[in-house]
Amino acid sequence: MLNFNYKLLSQITTTLLTLWVSDTFATALPVTSQTYQNEQAIVFETMDGQKTAAFSGFLQVPENRANPASRKISIHYVRFPATGNQAGSPIVYLSGGPGGSGISTAKYPNFRFPLFMALREFGDVIALDQRGTGLSKDTPTCQSSQVTPMTQVQTADEINALYKQAAKECTDFWQQAGVDILGYTTVQNAHDLNALREHLDAKKITLWGISYGSHLALAALKLFPNEIDKVVIASAEGLNQTVKLPAQTDAYFERLQHAINTQPNAAALYPDLKALIKRVHAKLELQPIAVKLTQKDGPELDFLFQKHHLQALASGMIADPQRFVGLLLKLYNDLDTGQVEMLNAVLKRGYFNDNRIKFEAMPFAMDIASGISDARLTKVNEQAKTSLLGLALNFPMPQLNKQVPNLDLGDGFRTQPSSSVPTLLLSGTLDGRTYLASQYEATAGLTNLQKVTVQNAGHNLFMSSPDVTEVIKEFLAGKPLSHTTITIELPDFSK
Repeated sequence: MLNFNYKLLSQITTTLLTLWVSDTFATALPVTSQTYQNEQAIVFETMDGQKTAAFSGFLQVPENRANPASRKISIHYVRFPATGNQAGSPIVYLSGGPGGSGISTAKYPNFRFPLFMALREFGDVIALDQRGTGLSKDTPTCQSSQVTPMTQVQTADEINALYKQAAKECTDFWQQAGVDILGYTTVQNAHDLNALREHLDAKKITLWGISYGSHLALAALKLFPNEIDKVVIASAEGLNQTVKLPAQTDAYFERLQHAINTQPNAAALYPDLKALIKRVHAKLELQPIAVKLTQKDGPELDFLFQKHHLQALASGMIADPQRFVGLLLKLYNDLDTGQVEMLNAVLKRGYFNDNRIKFEAMPFAMDIASGISDARLTKVNEQAKTSLLGLALNFPMPQLNKQVPNLDLGDGFRTQPSSSVPTLLLSGTLDGRTYLASQYEATAGLTNLQKVTVQNAGHNLFMSSPDVTEVIKEFLAGKPLSHTTITIELPDFSK
């Protein structure tokens, strides 16, 4: 397998979404807010030219609190000052990934900036770059010496061996660069949140996160139950859910089929999606497809497109039905009939052009540290034998499970939190990354939990409807929720 990462595709999906955007926020604010150490006033500007007054700041924390000699690293943030008359606790945005930048999320065009602005009614809103991400990244990218063949058939064992060797090389590389890779865990990340709370002179903070951001929020609930005011999470990932269950991915395709069946034209095109996927995978196993990869600069590359490449693509593209699912359906349909035009169009995006295995320290270490329990790993490996996407959804986990000595946080970390902190959970019924049943399992120990289901929404659901913003605001205000179910339109899967 080439150095393809489904999370990269998910982040690309995130940046490209062009859903509902409010135009009711202020473009500029008088800066009357208190300032804190290491802050400076700025004019924050999004990628599409929207501006508001804000503060750019940072705090310094140990890279590894378990090491008394740890170096200090800087955690950067942008603070949007509160607009309400009775502002509450600071609201800290926790990006997904792991590896996403909170500051960049606020900057993306036609994305979550209106929600950052809307929530200022309830307190300062903090766009946080977690350790090792965005402006807080001072860890070098590791380019290993391991290269996956471009034109040879590879087995899963061969691919895994290359990635394990690359992981060892990169662990040594970061150590030589002065990076303590053992500091890049969700526990250390949660301690950073408490340090941020102290930096802001706040008694409590409110956490607002999505995907890995919810994983971090759940860890913080366990570690700092008395320092958290409220929690808003979407597309929740539990503490023992870094690796998703392959059977739940298969169940997602069944839900997608039900959605397809509501559209007569799409139902005629895709009467049995799971059978289609199985046929195409079987064809690729028997005869991979030789194609040319287009480069921006340089000659075309010969490439052998195999089953595991398609599984990797599918793993990233199923996150949101409103974005890439339709494209994926067409890709499978074309490959089933022997056509490669759609495949060539997809490959022009460059997903497989770089066959040298490389890692970023933060996402690499965070996933390995959160790890997987032995019982869940056994279940995952057994289900993967017959599931549609196998182990591709979480690659390179669990393949790199426990590959870095002393990094795994252990089963104590992976137990569910028990908490009475008011929490709002938003879930999409067509989320192809974190599934409804697993989200409910992840939050089962939260006794003060309110659930809102967004029918037909995928993983990135915050801006799927103005009603989502409304229920978040109602929750933060302590009001009854006007919706427990929000329905959005399905895309036309036949187009």
